[in-house]
Amino acid sequence: MFRTALRNVLAHKARLLMTVLAVVLGVAFVSGTLVFTDTLGNAFRNQSAKSYEDVAVAVSTHADQRDDKTPGITAATLKKIEGLAGVDTATGRVSGFAGVADPDGKLIGTGWSNTGGNYSPGKNGKDSAYTFIDGKGPDAADRIALDEQTAKKGEYHVGDRVRVATNGPVKEYTLSGVFTTEDGAVNAGGSLVLFDTPVAQKLYLRAGEFRDATISAAAGASEEKLLAEVKALLSDDADAKTGTALADEQAKQIKSGLSNLNTMLLAFAAIALFVGVFLIANTFTMLVAQRTKELALMRAVGASRRQVKRSVLLEAAVVGVIASVVGFVLGLGLAVGLRSAMSLMGGKMPAGPLIISPTAVAAAFGVGVLITVLAAWLPARRAAKIAPVAAMSSVHAVATVKSLVLRNSIGAVLALLGGAGIVAGAAAGSSGRTLIGVGAFVALVGVIVLIPLLSRPVIALVRPLLQRLFGVSGKLAAQNAVRNPRRTGATASALAIGLTLVTGISVLGVTLGQAIDRATTDNIKADYMITMASGNPLDESALAALEKAPGVTALSPQQAAHIKVDGDYHSASGVTPDVQKVFAVNAVSGSLDSLGKGEIAVGEKTAKSNGWKTGDTLPVTYEDDKKGTLKVGALYEENDFLQPVLMPKNIVDAHQSRPEIREVWLKTDGGASKSNEQALVDALGDNPAMSVMDRQDIRDMFGGFINQALNIMYGLLAMALIIAVLGVVNTLAMSVFERQQEIGMLRAIGLDRRRVKRMIRLEAVVISLFGAVVGVALGTFLGWAIGQTLKSSIPDYALVIPWDRIGLFLVLAALVGVLAALWPARSAAKLNMLTAIKTE
Repeated sequence: MFRTALRNVLAHKARLLMTVLAVVLGVAFVSGTLVFTDTLGNAFRNQSAKSYEDVAVAVSTHADQRDDKTPGITAATLKKIEGLAGVDTATGRVSGFAGVADPDGKLIGTGWSNTGGNYSPGKNGKDSAYTFIDGKGPDAADRIALDEQTAKKGEYHVGDRVRVATNGPVKEYTLSGVFTTEDGAVNAGGSLVLFDTPVAQKLYLRAGEFRDATISAAAGASEEKLLAEVKALLSDDADAKTGTALADEQAKQIKSGLSNLNTMLLAFAAIALFVGVFLIANTFTMLVAQRTKELALMRAVGASRRQVKRSVLLEAAVVGVIASVVGFVLGLGLAVGLRSAMSLMGGKMPAGPLIISPTAVAAAFGVGVLITVLAAWLPARRAAKIAPVAAMSSVHAVATVKSLVLRNSIGAVLALLGGAGIVAGAAAGSSGRTLIGVGAFVALVGVIVLIPLLSRPVIALVRPLLQRLFGVSGKLAAQNAVRNPRRTGATASALAIGLTLVTGISVLGVTLGQAIDRATTDNIKADYMITMASGNPLDESALAALEKAPGVTALSPQQAAHIKVDGDYHSASGVTPDVQKVFAVNAVSGSLDSLGKGEIAVGEKTAKSNGWKTGDTLPVTYEDDKKGTLKVGALYEENDFLQPVLMPKNIVDAHQSRPEIREVWLKTDGGASKSNEQALVDALGDNPAMSVMDRQDIRDMFGGFINQALNIMYGLLAMALIIAVLGVVNTLAMSVFERQQEIGMLRAIGLDRRRVKRMIRLEAVVISLFGAVVGVALGTFLGWAIGQTLKSSIPDYALVIPWDRIGLFLVLAALVGVLAALWPARSAAKLNMLTAIKTE
């Protein structure tokens, strides 16, 4: 039976090609994901271990420039540590944001990954954390060093003047050297600026203090003993760990971080393989149907049902092994490609070999072979049931009425249960997402089971149109599409699954995007928003500069604050009375002008929940623990961009040692324009670290990530859709093979080659559009249900059906049908009619 299985695989090479391709794509996705994440994890673990190679003990504190109560590591403490027996060197570190301008004045890097730190040479005059490839480290207040990638992007050379922004005004420094580093922020596409230590301390902490320290041990010294001695010299707020412990901790964090990426990519691989199951099952069903006489004769000459079943499963196993080998090789190429893509997107991956773990190999081959064999199990079972007497007839075995009734009954029950679960989950709100997920899976399985039954009435609706537009070719195409409902259903199911996911994601993404866009449009009156690219607070000097900028007609900061009333904390914003000119703030009672009199404004819902009303005087405790009273001057309708309590900025300033101005919102004379924007940029000193965003930029910032996420999802789901297309090609090709005699008769009675091609193409379009319509309907339903669970947390939420995208999906589905039919239609048209008529 093994020889028989191998002979059948070799005899049907062309017909099994599409099945092999489907498995290859799925296996490549699985193996590529595992190899890529293993390689990435190994490279980062090695980088982490290397960075702690010479570290015996690392000390960290929570010291902050804005908080004088939490101490850092003083120079005196560092000197005591360095004097301990067994300590070779003790290096203090301090760091923060530093943005470098390129030749056009734009920020190099991504904001959060732009860092600055201190250059701390040891006894040998070098800092072991950095290797200089040109020049030397900064040794004066007006000198800096840059990492190699930043210097290259900015076209800077040693001796050049470089504009650097920290949390204050931009300053110019002389470039003293260029270095290489394994710093994670630089590898992520950011930049690193090294300052002389006193300069860095003044910029990021306090003179003579460090935030962190690394201690290297002398030969033979014990890490644990050093750790105990170092801890004895530190304040209670400081934390100390051995270098080994930190390396292990970072390795765990890397593994945890990569597991999310791994899970996401494998989820899409699973979707692709699930779609591939339909193609594989369809292929083996058709192969078994075409070999009815052969299998029946095998039974007649003594083969048992078990042997026939085993023969078909062995065929599937051979196909699975071949596809797994090819898929695994392609997966290695995919892993290398993903690694290169990271570099192209600005991320620098640490050097390291390609890691091919036993898990990746076992998973690739296990998945490839297992999926293929499982998909072929039902066709194998049917093959085993073929009676020997069937060898006397050329008619293929057809499904019994009993089996069809049972199938449709099970499908209807599953579809109803799944639909009920989805509706119940949507009604449950945010707690119903799991129920929706389970219901969606059950409903999808139910619809897939029912698709053969659905195909007849749905395709019957378009049959008159096809006949009217395309004549005999259209009529025959519609009839052929429902001749074998199971085959049509299995082919359409693959497209339906892919388009269910794509449509659901599109409905949800567009709905959320427009809700966010409406919130931005409805709540903001300002022409511009000013922020730090790093996400850090703006310096008070920036606010003063903007107040003097030409063309500014209204301005209000959002200064983060909080107050305590009756023991409860309430988030607040320090603002000016102009807040009502830059935001759509509607007063319910009182007037927001009262902010100018030292009174506060409270959101209507917050006031109601606390029993406050206009005119009330509230006993408050400020951030510096001082007590006082504040009068409620106005209640206003909540605005998504404002905190529930608005306080005059001067009151907030009186209780903060350093203002936390997260944003500045302003209106300009004549609205947003290039000249007004340039005036603001000039007023801020052409600071590359400060973002000047107009209303469109603000909308893009809040809604852009949704479009980006949608594009990533579309790209990953493309794999499933490609497999679905292969399914259409495979079904049509094997259908043409089965119908050679019929096509020959049609040619003999006058159907020319052009109309034969049209018939096959229309059949493909009908099947593709049928699957697409089912997928779009299910996807829209799921998008609505998931949206209902998010409704309470998104103001102004309203379901949006993206008709333009849905129309595009249907057009693409029709195009898929046309393209998938090219080869089968050409093969059908080229058939010799006399030879075809004689074919059994």
